[in-house]
Amino acid sequence: MPDGPVLTRPASDPAAIYRSKKTAATTLIDTESQVDMCRVRGDRLAKVRAGLKARDYGACVLYDPINVRYATGARNMTVWCLHNAVRYCFIPAEGPVTLFDFHNCEHLSAGLETVSEVRNATSWFYFGAGPRSEEKSKVWAAEIADLVRAHGGGNTRLAMDHCDPFGVAALAENGVSVHDGQAVLERARSIKTEDEIALMNVSVGVCEVAMARVREALEPGMSENELWSILHQVNIAMGGEWIETRLFTSGGRTNPWFQESSDRIIRPGELVSFDTDMIGPYGYCADISRTYFCGPGRPSPDQRRLYRMAWDQIHFNIDILKAGMTFRELSEKCFKLPEKCQPLRYSVVYHGVGMADEYPHCAYLEDIEHAYDGLIEPGMTMCVESYIGEVGGAEGVKLEQQVLVTEKGVELLSTYPFEDELLVKEI
Repeated sequence: MPDGPVLTRPASDPAAIYRSKKTAATTLIDTESQVDMCRVRGDRLAKVRAGLKARDYGACVLYDPINVRYATGARNMTVWCLHNAVRYCFIPAEGPVTLFDFHNCEHLSAGLETVSEVRNATSWFYFGAGPRSEEKSKVWAAEIADLVRAHGGGNTRLAMDHCDPFGVAALAENGVSVHDGQAVLERARSIKTEDEIALMNVSVGVCEVAMARVREALEPGMSENELWSILHQVNIAMGGEWIETRLFTSGGRTNPWFQESSDRIIRPGELVSFDTDMIGPYGYCADISRTYFCGPGRPSPDQRRLYRMAWDQIHFNIDILKAGMTFRELSEKCFKLPEKCQPLRYSVVYHGVGMADEYPHCAYLEDIEHAYDGLIEPGMTMCVESYIGEVGGAEGVKLEQQVLVTEKGVELLSTYPFEDELLVKEI
């Protein structure tokens, strides 16, 4: 149990946060002041350039499609490009941005003010180049080195988020050294502008609609996959993009956590636990977890005990989260799990969220030896995690809230209600 009092917020608390209730529309309205997408792209690119300058890098090359989209606003076959290195961009600390896109895809970034030039990408990963990978990597490196010399201001230190050995060696032959670009992008992405928060709220809103549809549809006899598919359908229908995991389980498959959705049939009286991990409209992530009870009947005392503990953990950890704290402070002060729950604890207590899960990663104190320290800053959007399951226990409970850290405190971004009947101590 936690050090300190257990929270006693009423189960019916609607968490009516003003910012969440002001979610932006998904289309532009000429009678309202709305998010300026040119400003969004410009601010994000400026943060990337500032990170390059702070680390004395002349430029960066980005392959991760989430990073490319963050820095430029350009999108193309995101999930496919996550495992096929067919698309990348060159961004100097100052100067024109060059996007290297897939075959015949130049038109996709037409009109984007962040992209100065579009070229055909040189693919040198094995699927595209086969045994000619090393040869093709030299062609690729020569073109990148030319851009570094033209726009790097004499600085040949190049940041990259991904680069295979052939590429590193070929760049070195051209006098260019490769450095860690993922750190630049993670730190840039970790602090959100007001526009980004508005766009994230749209994704959270879509996610909560999907969660409500799942709750309405839940009944005995459905399979996990059938119910999980509703999250996808609503997300896609409302302009969202994909879901990153299959964490949607029922009954005994809720313990231990990290089992994937299956064709198991949900039975009366069971818990259904899930993690949305949803990439919604505008590419922003809605990462929210809930656990539902499948009727008819009433939850058992054990189900209510586990759920209440997860609820207490979430709210305790939200209440202690403040700008200026270190990650280690959070680990030391956070909700203390009972001994029976510690072996199955979640992988983190808090983590950042933006266009995906991102920096920072705040560990349990038991895992601090393998973690890193840092500072919670205003403008970070974070997920507060809980998984409560006991070794050998019948079921487990997954809850998670998405929040914004401000100078004045923490604001909830996710406002989907908790389960009243699982919070009631006596029925």
